[in-house]
Amino acid sequence: MWCAASIPAWSARCIEVVPGREIRVRGQVQGVGFRPFVWQLAREFGLVGEVFNDAEGVLIRAAGGDLDGFQAALSARAPGLSRIDALEARDCRFEAVPETFAIAASRGGAARTRVTPDAATCPDCLAEIAGGGRRQGYAFTNCTRCGPRFTILRGLPYDRAQTTMAGFAMCPSCRAEYGDPADRRFHAQPIACPDCGPRLWLERAGGVVAAGDPLALAADLLRQGGILAVKGLGGFHLACDAGNPATLDRLRRGKRRPAKPFALMLREADLAAVCTPSAADLARLRDPAAPIVLVPGTGALPEAVAPGMTRLGVMLPYTPLHHLLLAAVARPLVMTSGNLSGAPQAVGNDEARALLDGLADAVLLHDREIARRLDDSVERADPPMILRRARGRVPGTLPLPEGFGGAPQVLALGGQMKSAICLVKGGQALLSHHLGDLDEADSWDAFLGAMADYGALFDHRPALVACDAHPGYRATQHAGTLGLPVIEVQHHHAHLAACLAENGWPRAGGPVAGIVLDGTGYGPDGTVWGGELLLGDYRSVERVGHLAPAPLVGGDAAAREPWRNLLVRLDAAGLADSADRLLTEYPRAALRAAARAGLNAPASSSAGRLFDAVAAALGLCVGRQSYEGEAAMRLEALAEGCPADRPYRFAGLDPAPAFRAMMGDIEAGVPHPLISARFHAGLARAFADPARALVETGRARAVALSGGCFQNARLLAETLAALRGVKVLIHRETPANDGGLALGQAVIAAAGELPQMESF
Repeated sequence: MWCAASIPAWSARCIEVVPGREIRVRGQVQGVGFRPFVWQLAREFGLVGEVFNDAEGVLIRAAGGDLDGFQAALSARAPGLSRIDALEARDCRFEAVPETFAIAASRGGAARTRVTPDAATCPDCLAEIAGGGRRQGYAFTNCTRCGPRFTILRGLPYDRAQTTMAGFAMCPSCRAEYGDPADRRFHAQPIACPDCGPRLWLERAGGVVAAGDPLALAADLLRQGGILAVKGLGGFHLACDAGNPATLDRLRRGKRRPAKPFALMLREADLAAVCTPSAADLARLRDPAAPIVLVPGTGALPEAVAPGMTRLGVMLPYTPLHHLLLAAVARPLVMTSGNLSGAPQAVGNDEARALLDGLADAVLLHDREIARRLDDSVERADPPMILRRARGRVPGTLPLPEGFGGAPQVLALGGQMKSAICLVKGGQALLSHHLGDLDEADSWDAFLGAMADYGALFDHRPALVACDAHPGYRATQHAGTLGLPVIEVQHHHAHLAACLAENGWPRAGGPVAGIVLDGTGYGPDGTVWGGELLLGDYRSVERVGHLAPAPLVGGDAAAREPWRNLLVRLDAAGLADSADRLLTEYPRAALRAAARAGLNAPASSSAGRLFDAVAAALGLCVGRQSYEGEAAMRLEALAEGCPADRPYRFAGLDPAPAFRAMMGDIEAGVPHPLISARFHAGLARAFADPARALVETGRARAVALSGGCFQNARLLAETLAALRGVKVLIHRETPANDGGLALGQAVIAAAGELPQMESF
């Protein structure tokens, strides 16, 4: 209940007691033009009062007019970038009433609100850049509908003083727009123009600043076959002409990235020349998150862009700088992370100068700092999935499922590869951006930095920490140093729980059958798991089936060298002679001796290594993979568009019969795309049949699909087809790969004791 003493210093007049209403809006409501929207709506409905940001979101205090209509319109007409999680209202009465409705100063306090992700340039700003006004050609144009958010934010509430724009004082013209409720820049915190905002310049080798228009100079360099480092929203990119084979080769050698596909950036008008996007692809490309989307290629670009792939990773320009650069170059550009292979991308100007010296011919720089490193998100549109959750998607939160009310604050640390952390607070789970592989020293530093950053930004005070059960993972070892109770979670249980949580499966929803297929995960029996049929929920899990194990001879070397997996699988299928014919140049005798002796040859049910073996049988990446998943990705690409007429049969979950059929097909000259299609369909049916049986016998209530192998669109489609008629849960908003592990760990930990809830 309000009283006159509690009301801010409004221009007030004393009148009779008047009924009013206080409305709390929770969710993604800061940095999206929500307060200006509320102001305009209040005027429309004849209200007086105030609105302001605070650490819980947006608070509205209003009186007079049509309060019911106003409240209904808040949800029905909210700004496009906003996401309302809750709208809470209470009646009140007060004696001092303001003359007008105002946007009041923000209030601080413990962070309990969501932060808006960065958003791609809106049509109005794009038209302004191309027009003849004062922002024509300005690379840092934005408004409340678009522009940087999370990458410039230092703290909450979201105000200019809390961002990396704090050092840029608004000029009179920008100040007038910022204060004009009729302007789309009303309270747009990153507002800027050429007179008062960030500036752009181009440096050549040795830090020499080039004279002239930096964008024109950059475009000339790219057209002439140069490599350009470009400072973006969440870090630096390395850009080059995507149609220049010599430059592509130089970039690959410089990055030490021999085959991993490069991302492309191009104008929408140029898409048809290099790819064939579907309607779903276009919708995702045009999304404010502006992710990299995997789209079928036309073959117009050199093979070196994406060796062995039928799909290209494509994104549209998402900042004014990108739009201006693409317009000046007028051709598709490779736009890959500004780093050496495996390391995080550079974010600071000095860091880029040091890291990219000798690799880039010039650096396009600006003087707005990047508050946090964010890679580009990577996604598919059909079937919809997120492969790498990063810029544009974070720091969005997921509501915890029914039954998690009062969950403690939890910090989950994820795994070793594709690392991400997860924070649970107030019925919400916040899965961080992609942090990289923790074997890399720089990625480990980024991991530690993210823990501190997210914890401070969201006032997170965990009561316990969750981690993977693998004792060798750096994150697991770090968990024990935090002075909190530690809950170790089996790797594949975490995958299963992540899928359940994303789909809102209730805590008391009953057991599900989990098909969890990935590369490797530490098994409680001391073996390496990776091809699992599980039965369970958040609190417990049972392993009811798994791929017939095979030794990983050489340990980690087996993940790098697919021939090793092919040899042991062929031997297990009674096809040693076939292995000898296919692998004449490899040390088969030594490998077989190690397998028999169990020397550095742990047993593994890994589905990832099964894919490697099949790929090697078809001559793909036989000796070595240059990046994780290369063999499996090439095998998937091989099958694209080829129907599987006769899926290979497994003996239960033993692939030996499939290998015998496959080798017969190879010797008979069956086309390799058809062999790949038959393998995908056979693997899908091998797992789908027992999972279906668990549902049909009443032991499970649904089937959940998780693990990195389900990034494979062909495998996912075949599995869904084999499970037709059964309730199936899949990943859409969180990665099926290890990037989603932390979410699963967090909900498993939260499914224990549930003390008093606090909220974001």
